[in-house]
Amino acid sequence: MPLTLLLDLDDTLLNTNLQAFIPAYFQALTKELAPHIAPEKMFRALISGTNLMNQSEDFARTLRDVFDADFYPQLGITKGEIDDEIEKFYDQTFPTLQGLTSPNPEAKPFVDWAFSKGFRIAIATDPLLPLKAAHHRLRWAGLDPHQFELVTAFEAYHFSKTHSAYYAEVLGRMGWQESPILMVGNDLERDILPAKKLGLAAYLVETEPASSSALDADMRGTLQDLQLWFESTDLNSLKPSYQSAEAVLGTMLATPASINGLTEDLDDDAWKRKSSASDWTLTELICHLRDTEREIHHMQLKLFTKREEPFIPRPDTGVWASQRDYLHEDGRSALAEFNEARRETIALLKNISPADWERKARHAIFGPTTFLEVAGFMAEHDRLHIHQTWALLKKMPK
Repeated sequence: MPLTLLLDLDDTLLNTNLQAFIPAYFQALTKELAPHIAPEKMFRALISGTNLMNQSEDFARTLRDVFDADFYPQLGITKGEIDDEIEKFYDQTFPTLQGLTSPNPEAKPFVDWAFSKGFRIAIATDPLLPLKAAHHRLRWAGLDPHQFELVTAFEAYHFSKTHSAYYAEVLGRMGWQESPILMVGNDLERDILPAKKLGLAAYLVETEPASSSALDADMRGTLQDLQLWFESTDLNSLKPSYQSAEAVLGTMLATPASINGLTEDLDDDAWKRKSSASDWTLTELICHLRDTEREIHHMQLKLFTKREEPFIPRPDTGVWASQRDYLHEDGRSALAEFNEARRETIALLKNISPADWERKARHAIFGPTTFLEVAGFMAEHDRLHIHQTWALLKKMPK
């Protein structure tokens, strides 16, 4: 499989002094809306909404949903009242901020080289702004936004880059391929450490030498250095390891977010369409996830709270689709029910102490095991069915 390259934008592909850019952006937006909103009220609402997006772990609400639910009530208006003014801002005023940035001269040559190598490339920019803003900034960097497999923005994504679940959602939206993966960015706290917590390799873009215990010595440098490093590196060394508790939690938080996003705009026919006689429909797949969550995962996790070294059964779920007539259920309702069941799973996992992750058990299929390994099987099950969902949707006519 080709390498999956996740590229940060600001101060990686585009030189952006965020300490100057963000205040200028807020000031410009506040000025644009001043005829409708008092500037001091506007500024407070922007800060508050942004903080809530950074904190959110709600896989059922996009970051835009989180922002809007706080922003508009603080302004005392309903969503939609100033949509035209906001659209005008991003179309006409936001582009005037380009002068606060400059292209990284290494960015376009590196991206062109990476595409020539057949890499899959996503722009993993912090999704705290609209997609229009990300597209503008990519153009300022000398890049075509539409050449990338995806660009993250607040309309469609559910976590900021402070969470490892952000990286899991990006990979989910790309189909959770079994491939080498590298995250490339300049910010240790938002680009590098959360990606590494998920189990990804990460490369720190920097202009000056620095020391950090969080990275191997050869995993830092300029984009030109990275290209040279790639040319002498076995890409198989970049295959991720999703074995830690942080990786399990990040994956399981992001799974409903990924599926919610992948299926958001489907029509009724798409939920029932078969790509081949032997394949499940999307409705059958989601029903399987829902019932496995309720009846298998919850049971397995709760066994650990009831006895020492429990026996972990693994019933055969392959027959449920026909036995339970999944095909005639409503796929959207099943997805909402999966979301609710996953909330219970996450609540159980978040109450596990570090010591309890190592509690022993006996698995019906795998023999001696631990709580972490059992939870890891659940996350692996997620990745398998996210890929299945993605592949099924890829086969559907546009």
